[in-house]
Amino acid sequence: MKEVSVKEIANWPKESYALIDIRDEGLTAYGMLPGAVRLDPDGDRKENGERINKIGREKKLVFYCQIGRRTRELDEGQLAPGRDCYSLEGGYVGFVSAQNDDEAVREEKQQRAEESIRKKFHKQLFTPFARGCRDYRLISEGDHIAVCISGGKDSMLMAKLFQEIQRHRKVGFSLTFLVMDPGYNKENRALIESNARTLGVPITVFESDIFDAVDTIEKSPCYICARMRRGYLYSKAKELGCNKIALGHHYDDVIETILMGMLQGGQIQTMMPKLHSTNFEGMELIRPMYLVRESDIIAWRDYNELHFLQCACHFTETCSTCHEDGTTSSKRLETKKLIAELKKENPFVESNIFKSVENVNLDTVIAYKKDGVRHNFLEDY
Repeated sequence: MKEVSVKEIANWPKESYALIDIRDEGLTAYGMLPGAVRLDPDGDRKENGERINKIGREKKLVFYCQIGRRTRELDEGQLAPGRDCYSLEGGYVGFVSAQNDDEAVREEKQQRAEESIRKKFHKQLFTPFARGCRDYRLISEGDHIAVCISGGKDSMLMAKLFQEIQRHRKVGFSLTFLVMDPGYNKENRALIESNARTLGVPITVFESDIFDAVDTIEKSPCYICARMRRGYLYSKAKELGCNKIALGHHYDDVIETILMGMLQGGQIQTMMPKLHSTNFEGMELIRPMYLVRESDIIAWRDYNELHFLQCACHFTETCSTCHEDGTTSSKRLETKKLIAELKKENPFVESNIFKSVENVNLDTVIAYKKDGVRHNFLEDY
């Protein structure tokens, strides 16, 4: 399929072409290009044909994937016979990076993003962020916090919320915005750096060879990758004089983890709002987005016309993307859909799942673990 650059498309009349996103559902859930239509090139051929036929025949079809590799190899004769088809050079990442090249646009986006946190989304974002920090005692006087940025919407917003809460000066603490490059594609790393510049987040980037190390692992590579990334982040943060690392898990991550633990792992557990590191003495992990809803993060992202990565690993083009805790997006997406279905019948289902691990009655539990030791109700019966 012939390629077309972002600059070339910018000179086309908007009504002369249609954007078609061929990425998997896990990636498109994190954002699509404006006006794009999603299509699964490996899906039902008849259904794909019907979707394409709905697009006026006078329009050019511009297909895009994450970084432009898959679309170059598409067979336009099978997908859209007789149509004028193109592969978007650089894909989704290239398009977004191009939007951030203009300095005036960057300044405007930063100002708008910060103002929206203070005004339009103050109640939805800043208030639960501040409440989580207060209720779980996540920030203390004199802390040096490594804000770990993966390049996704959650960690980038977390960085902006930290900047905002620091501006209030109720507690004296310092921040280092830490990005680890474990072997990103150059396009993905460029997008992370581009978004950081656009939002005014002064990142510190360090490199590791994690992706090379897990390249040959067949069983649970995402889990092992996540564990290794965590260790590298702790190590670098401690080297930089930090006593805490902050991760961008939000409220929905918490309830999905609770449900996945029960359905997939046969256990009751949750993501904790903070943890002492067992391998790095004096270090602590905190999750200040613990009470922030994902729908509000998405609303903030879309209101400010921001585009982030879900996963920046070099497997993104060929596998389901992974989550920070090592679970694949397919399992998380499955759980997310299940919760959405349950919510149709019970509007309180999300808060009930969240509260369930706060209201554990040990008198009605068959067995539990404490400090690695298993206890059974028969011990005290």
